[in-house]
Amino acid sequence: MAQASSILEDLTLLSRLDRHLHRLERIMALVSGIAVFAVMLFAVVSVSGRNFLNIPVPGYVDWIEQLMALIAFMGIAYTQRDGTHIRMDILIGRLRGRALWAAEFITTLAALLLMMALVWGSWAHFERSFDFARPWWSNDSSIDIGLPLWPAKLIVPVAFSILCLRFCLQLWGYGRAFLKNHTTPVAVPFVKSAAQQAADEAGLLDDMTSNGA
Repeated sequence: MAQASSILEDLTLLSRLDRHLHRLERIMALVSGIAVFAVMLFAVVSVSGRNFLNIPVPGYVDWIEQLMALIAFMGIAYTQRDGTHIRMDILIGRLRGRALWAAEFITTLAALLLMMALVWGSWAHFERSFDFARPWWSNDSSIDIGLPLWPAKLIVPVAFSILCLRFCLQLWGYGRAFLKNHTTPVAVPFVKSAAQQAADEAGLLDDMTSNGA
Protein backbone atom coordinates (compact mmCIF):
# COMPACT_ATOMS: atom_id res chain seq x y z
CA MET A 1 0.00 0.00 0.00
CA ALA A 2 1.04 3.63 -0.42
CA GLN A 3 2.87 5.36 2.40
CA ALA A 4 3.34 9.03 3.15
CA SER A 5 6.04 10.56 1.02
CA SER A 6 7.65 13.87 0.26
CA ILE A 7 9.16 15.40 -2.87
CA LEU A 8 12.53 17.07 -2.50
CA GLU A 9 13.38 20.07 -4.66
CA ASP A 10 16.51 21.91 -5.73
CA LEU A 11 17.66 24.18 -8.55
CA THR A 12 18.41 21.45 -11.12
CA LEU A 13 16.61 21.25 -14.46
CA LEU A 14 14.87 18.07 -13.33
CA SER A 15 13.44 19.74 -10.25
CA ARG A 16 12.32 22.80 -12.23
CA LEU A 17 10.52 20.61 -14.76
CA ASP A 18 8.96 18.68 -11.90
CA ARG A 19 7.55 21.87 -10.36
CA HIS A 20 6.23 23.14 -13.70
CA LEU A 21 4.47 19.85 -14.42
CA HIS A 22 3.12 19.76 -10.88
CA ARG A 23 1.32 23.06 -11.46
CA LEU A 24 -0.58 21.46 -14.32
CA GLU A 25 -1.24 18.36 -12.22
CA ARG A 26 -2.70 20.47 -9.42
CA ILE A 27 -5.06 22.19 -11.85
CA MET A 28 -6.20 18.82 -13.16
CA ALA A 29 -6.68 17.51 -9.62
CA LEU A 30 -8.71 20.61 -8.81
CA VAL A 31 -10.95 19.95 -11.81
CA SER A 32 -11.40 16.39 -10.59
CA GLY A 33 -12.38 17.66 -7.15
CA ILE A 34 -14.88 20.11 -8.66
CA ALA A 35 -16.38 17.20 -10.61
CA VAL A 36 -16.86 15.29 -7.35
CA PHE A 37 -18.63 18.32 -5.89
CA ALA A 38 -20.78 18.60 -9.03
CA VAL A 39 -21.84 14.96 -8.70
CA MET A 40 -22.89 15.66 -5.13
CA LEU A 41 -24.92 18.69 -6.22
CA PHE A 42 -26.53 16.70 -9.05
CA ALA A 43 -27.57 14.02 -6.57
CA VAL A 44 -29.04 16.51 -4.11
CA VAL A 45 -30.94 18.44 -6.80
CA SER A 46 -32.17 15.30 -8.56
CA VAL A 47 -33.37 13.56 -5.39
CA SER A 48 -34.94 16.75 -4.02
CA GLY A 49 -36.65 17.50 -7.30
CA ARG A 50 -37.99 13.97 -7.61
CA ASN A 51 -39.29 13.78 -4.03
CA PHE A 52 -40.71 17.28 -3.59
CA LEU A 53 -41.56 18.50 -7.10
CA ASN A 54 -41.70 15.27 -9.06
CA ILE A 55 -39.18 16.86 -11.46
CA PRO A 56 -35.82 15.02 -11.43
CA VAL A 57 -32.82 16.41 -13.28
CA PRO A 58 -33.18 15.48 -16.98
CA GLY A 59 -30.41 13.12 -18.07
CA TYR A 60 -29.04 12.73 -14.55
CA VAL A 61 -27.29 9.44 -15.35
CA ASP A 62 -25.90 10.86 -18.62
CA TRP A 63 -24.30 13.80 -16.83
CA ILE A 64 -22.87 11.56 -14.12
CA GLU A 65 -21.30 9.34 -16.78
CA GLN A 66 -19.57 12.39 -18.27
CA LEU A 67 -18.33 13.62 -14.90
CA MET A 68 -16.98 10.21 -13.92
CA ALA A 69 -14.22 10.55 -16.52
CA LEU A 70 -13.05 13.72 -14.77
CA ILE A 71 -13.19 12.07 -11.36
CA ALA A 72 -11.44 8.86 -12.40
CA PHE A 73 -8.60 10.17 -14.57
CA MET A 74 -7.79 13.84 -14.01
CA GLY A 75 -6.02 13.34 -10.69
CA ILE A 76 -3.87 10.31 -11.45
CA ALA A 77 -0.71 12.22 -12.41
CA TYR A 78 -1.02 14.30 -9.24
CA THR A 79 -1.18 11.22 -7.03
CA GLN A 80 1.67 9.57 -8.95
CA ARG A 81 3.88 12.58 -8.28
CA ASP A 82 3.22 12.37 -4.55
CA GLY A 83 3.56 8.58 -4.45
CA THR A 84 0.06 8.14 -3.06
CA HIS A 85 -1.15 5.60 -5.61
CA ILE A 86 -1.90 2.25 -3.98
CA ARG A 87 0.94 -0.18 -4.62
CA MET A 88 2.48 -3.30 -3.15
CA ASP A 89 5.63 -2.12 -1.43
CA ILE A 90 6.33 -5.14 0.78
CA LEU A 91 9.53 -5.80 -1.18
CA ILE A 92 10.32 -2.27 -2.37
CA GLY A 93 10.01 -0.94 1.18
CA ARG A 94 12.85 -3.21 2.32
CA LEU A 95 15.33 -2.04 -0.31
CA ARG A 96 17.87 0.72 0.15
CA GLY A 97 20.34 2.62 -2.02
CA ARG A 98 20.95 1.56 -5.61
CA ALA A 99 18.80 -1.56 -5.23
CA LEU A 100 15.81 0.62 -4.33
CA TRP A 101 16.35 3.06 -7.20
CA ALA A 102 16.87 0.21 -9.69
CA ALA A 103 13.63 -1.45 -8.59
CA GLU A 104 11.75 1.85 -8.77
CA PHE A 105 13.21 2.54 -12.23
CA ILE A 106 12.15 -0.87 -13.57
CA THR A 107 8.61 -0.68 -12.19
CA THR A 108 8.19 2.91 -13.40
CA LEU A 109 9.44 1.96 -16.86
CA ALA A 110 6.95 -0.92 -17.00
CA ALA A 111 4.16 1.45 -15.97
CA LEU A 112 5.24 3.97 -18.62
CA LEU A 113 5.15 1.35 -21.37
CA LEU A 114 1.69 0.25 -20.26
CA MET A 115 0.40 3.82 -20.15
CA MET A 116 1.81 4.57 -23.61
CA ALA A 117 -0.18 1.62 -24.94
CA LEU A 118 -3.27 2.92 -23.13
CA VAL A 119 -2.77 6.40 -24.60
CA TRP A 120 -2.70 4.88 -28.08
CA GLY A 121 -5.78 2.74 -27.43
CA SER A 122 -7.81 5.47 -25.71
CA TRP A 123 -6.97 7.98 -28.46
CA ALA A 124 -8.20 5.50 -31.07
CA HIS A 125 -11.38 5.10 -29.01
CA PHE A 126 -11.83 8.89 -29.00
CA GLU A 127 -11.25 9.12 -32.76
CA ARG A 128 -14.03 6.62 -33.39
CA SER A 129 -16.38 8.83 -31.39
CA PHE A 130 -15.38 12.19 -32.91
CA ASP A 131 -16.47 13.39 -36.36
CA PHE A 132 -16.48 17.02 -37.53
CA ALA A 133 -19.16 16.22 -40.12
CA ARG A 134 -21.74 15.01 -37.57
CA PRO A 135 -24.01 17.04 -35.25
CA TRP A 136 -22.15 17.91 -32.04
CA TRP A 137 -19.09 16.38 -33.78
CA SER A 138 -20.14 13.04 -32.36
CA ASN A 139 -20.60 9.54 -33.74
CA ASP A 140 -22.14 8.33 -30.50
CA SER A 141 -24.13 9.82 -27.64
CA SER A 142 -25.64 9.01 -24.26
CA ILE A 143 -28.88 7.07 -24.13
CA ASP A 144 -31.20 9.46 -22.30
CA ILE A 145 -30.62 13.04 -23.51
CA GLY A 146 -28.10 12.38 -26.29
CA LEU A 147 -24.98 14.01 -24.84
CA PRO A 148 -21.96 13.57 -27.13
CA LEU A 149 -19.49 11.12 -25.60
CA TRP A 150 -16.29 12.31 -27.25
CA PRO A 151 -15.45 14.95 -24.55
CA ALA A 152 -15.38 12.26 -21.86
CA LYS A 153 -13.40 9.94 -24.14
CA LEU A 154 -10.88 12.71 -24.90
CA ILE A 155 -10.16 13.18 -21.19
CA VAL A 156 -8.66 9.69 -20.96
CA PRO A 157 -5.74 10.02 -23.43
CA VAL A 158 -5.05 13.58 -22.23
CA ALA A 159 -4.82 12.51 -18.58
CA PHE A 160 -2.78 9.43 -19.50
CA SER A 161 -0.38 11.59 -21.54
CA ILE A 162 0.27 13.84 -18.54
CA LEU A 163 0.88 10.72 -16.47
CA CYS A 164 3.41 9.54 -19.07
CA LEU A 165 5.25 12.85 -18.70
CA ARG A 166 5.32 12.31 -14.94
CA PHE A 167 6.71 8.80 -15.43
CA CYS A 168 9.44 10.19 -17.71
CA LEU A 169 10.52 12.70 -15.05
CA GLN A 170 10.51 10.00 -12.40
CA LEU A 171 12.60 7.71 -14.61
CA TRP A 172 15.08 10.56 -14.93
CA GLY A 173 15.08 11.00 -11.15
CA TYR A 174 15.48 7.30 -10.37
CA GLY A 175 18.17 6.85 -13.01
CA ARG A 176 20.07 9.85 -11.68
CA ALA A 177 19.77 8.54 -8.12
CA PHE A 178 21.03 5.10 -9.20
CA LEU A 179 24.05 6.45 -11.07
CA LYS A 180 25.07 8.89 -8.32
CA ASN A 181 23.90 6.69 -5.44
CA HIS A 182 21.84 9.50 -3.94
CA THR A 183 20.08 8.90 -0.66
CA THR A 184 17.62 11.78 -1.12
CA PRO A 185 16.92 12.26 -4.85
CA VAL A 186 14.78 15.10 -6.14
CA ALA A 187 11.53 14.91 -8.16
CA VAL A 188 10.61 11.40 -7.00
CA PRO A 189 8.45 10.23 -4.08
CA PHE A 190 10.69 9.78 -1.09
CA VAL A 191 8.97 7.39 1.32
CA LYS A 192 9.07 8.56 4.91
CA SER A 193 9.77 6.26 7.79
CA ALA A 194 7.22 5.77 10.55
CA ALA A 195 9.29 8.04 12.81
CA GLN A 196 9.36 10.79 10.16
CA GLN A 197 5.61 10.51 9.62
CA ALA A 198 4.99 10.79 13.35
CA ALA A 199 7.31 13.79 13.63
CA ASP A 200 5.61 15.56 10.70
CA GLU A 201 2.15 14.92 12.14
CA ALA A 202 3.28 16.19 15.55
CA GLY A 203 4.74 19.31 13.93
CA LEU A 204 1.50 19.92 12.03
CA LEU A 205 -0.49 19.53 15.22
CA ASP A 206 1.80 21.98 17.01
CA ASP A 207 1.36 24.53 14.22
CA MET A 208 -2.42 24.16 14.33
CA THR A 209 -2.39 24.57 18.11
CA SER A 210 -0.16 27.65 18.02
CA ASN A 211 -2.24 29.25 15.25
CA GLY A 212 -5.43 28.55 17.18
CA ALA A 213 -3.94 30.12 20.26
